[in-house]
Amino acid sequence: MPYIALVTLVVDDYDKALAFYTRALGFELIEDTERGDGSRWVVVRPRPSAGGGPDGSDGSAASVCLLLARAKDDTERASIGVQTGGRVGFFLHTDDFARDHARMRAAGVRFLEEPRHEPYGSVAVFEDLYGNRWDLLQPA
Repeated sequence: MPYIALVTLVVDDYDKALAFYTRALGFELIEDTERGDGSRWVVVRPRPSAGGGPDGSDGSAASVCLLLARAKDDTERASIGVQTGGRVGFFLHTDDFARDHARMRAAGVRFLEEPRHEPYGSVAVFEDLYGNRWDLLQPA
């Protein structure tokens, strides 16, 4: 069955982006390969939870990975941080909202609001290194 494997996120610098996603958000590095033309194939994804799920171990689809693609021209550089027009464009699910919210704040992640408890779950909007908006969400 088809599934979305990668979503491209345009960044200004591979190493800076890689540090943010792996250190501040706790993602794992899947691949970092030189392509021979000065570019790299850099893929990260959220770490699978101990309870199963994101890695497909519970029968769900595999976690979507991010391809961190360095901008190569002015048009691509202009899209950094606004790839979804200023809307929340990425949804990071967690099985322990309080734990991950506290860890991410301690790592310097900028949250734009205090946590909210909605009928669909616990949520707070944060920005990545570039200003892209994300939801940290523990579904109800």
